[in-house]
Amino acid sequence: MYKVLIIEDEDMIREGLKYMIDWLSYDCVVAGEASNGVEGLEKIEQLKPDIVLLDINMPLKTGIELLEENDWKYSFSTIILSGYEDFTYAKKGIEFSVTDYLLKPVHHKELIEAVERAKETVLLKKQYQILQENSEAMDNFSVLNLSLLNEINNKQSHIKQIIDYIQDNYSQKISMDDLINELEMSATYINNKIKESTTYTFNELLNRYRIQRAIEIISIGQEKISTVALDVGFSDYRYFIKVFKRYTNALPSDFVNYYKN
Repeated sequence: MYKVLIIEDEDMIREGLKYMIDWLSYDCVVAGEASNGVEGLEKIEQLKPDIVLLDINMPLKTGIELLEENDWKYSFSTIILSGYEDFTYAKKGIEFSVTDYLLKPVHHKELIEAVERAKETVLLKKQYQILQENSEAMDNFSVLNLSLLNEINNKQSHIKQIIDYIQDNYSQKISMDDLINELEMSATYINNKIKESTTYTFNELLNRYRIQRAIEIISIGQEKISTVALDVGFSDYRYFIKVFKRYTNALPSDFVNYYKN
């Protein structure tokens, strides 16, 4: 059962969120509520929620200030609630890996979808905590064997050309069509060569290479995840998060937090 905390200063909205959906049917329970940022931090410490529905514009302490003060101390998924005029400010929450943003008035279907995504994130955080307990495994975490890739690269001419192209251009928008035009090989031939040497498809090899590079960038202190995403060739931040989760079972912010500490 996932514990939900609602932090919202408007009584009517807070009450509405409590009864908008049948929380139990989504394996959730509303464990508490708070009407401002200061009370919200106290409730987070007291209840240790899994999911926080967090208003941005509140008295005493804003939602962003609350996230800054929490500073990864407690691990939970955050769904930001914001009015249209606060939406740009709300996006500052991206630095804290906010799971979702909902514009007020919140709609029933959007809330359910956001809660489901928040639950997925909670599971990833728990898997990460297990991984983090073994620091050696964390330090050596890899989604692609670069040594093996370099070894292959040195031995076979055609696969060397393919891997060289990926290594030289992974930070750009590239596709199979680019490889076909650049190397004058067919898509079938390229895919077969990659599969024979690595067991991956072209897209999987490219994405694994990008995520491995992202982990390396994070490990040397680049903490702004949106910048890391762009650096390794993902123009869509949400897609970067999705691919990162697929290959690591953790969030980029988990790695930022690990190397930060």
